[in-house]
Amino acid sequence: MPIFISYSHQDSDFAIKLASQLVQHKAHVWIDKWELQVGDSIIARIQDAIENASALLVILSKASVESEWCKVELESGLHRELDEKRVVVLPVLLEDCDIPPFLKRKIYADFRKNYDKGLQSILTAVASITSDSLGRHKGDKLHVDWSVDHGVIEGNFALEITVVEQATNVPYSTLTTIRIIGDDNLTQRHQMFDDAGLGWFHRTVTICSLAMAANEQDTRLLLEDENRKETNFVMSDPKSGVHWVAHVTSRRLGMDTGQSILIDIGGQLNIVCNDLGQTLRKLNSEELKKIEEIQVAHDMWRKKQGDD
Repeated sequence: MPIFISYSHQDSDFAIKLASQLVQHKAHVWIDKWELQVGDSIIARIQDAIENASALLVILSKASVESEWCKVELESGLHRELDEKRVVVLPVLLEDCDIPPFLKRKIYADFRKNYDKGLQSILTAVASITSDSLGRHKGDKLHVDWSVDHGVIEGNFALEITVVEQATNVPYSTLTTIRIIGDDNLTQRHQMFDDAGLGWFHRTVTICSLAMAANEQDTRLLLEDENRKETNFVMSDPKSGVHWVAHVTSRRLGMDTGQSILIDIGGQLNIVCNDLGQTLRKLNSEELKKIEEIQVAHDMWRKKQGDD
């Protein structure tokens, strides 16, 4: 989900600069100047964006605290904060001004004297909703913590996904590691994306492709005791022609309840894929053009490999 930026249009230069730097740190940002098109219903689009945002950055200035529009956006964010019982509104102090009473108790990102320090405080505050390597999914029966690491194993591109499932009503948890090792095709494809500065995007696509492939076959593991279980899955993506092997290990932790535990690898991958889809930003037009160029270059590389 995006980070919504609320600001007075008198502070547009600052708001655009801040949004651009958040994007450089892989945050998904919603700001009206980038999102609204001719013919859009302004009220409907902005209200929908606020309701679906992961956080609301409120830029406080002399102009914004007097703006009726900014007051409405702030009120919507505060209502969400009360309903969801979590921090939604993140104040950004651009200059000395009359801070609204209900924001005075909040710690704010201070840009009045040092821009870099202000930016760093925002990046720290939004880290949990912009990370592409760590996440937590809260469910009724399970809390799922996950992490993603990547690298090269014996010359091939590799991903390692670690998942901890914590049961909410029984005294155990499970630890699962999914190590994906790609073929030459996947390795070359990822290198092309990485060289273009889009490695993060390709890794997300790979994880989501793996989730789809896992859901088309039986990728479950039955943990019957305290011993670790292992299995391998061979998967492929017909569209890109890449293949990979997924090596999975899983074990239970905590108290022995005397009952077996069924681990759904496809379900775990779905959670990671969905979480990444909510935190990662949209691609801009330049990046979409790069992806088209990479697709063409990769197809040419595959053809050459076939000819050789």
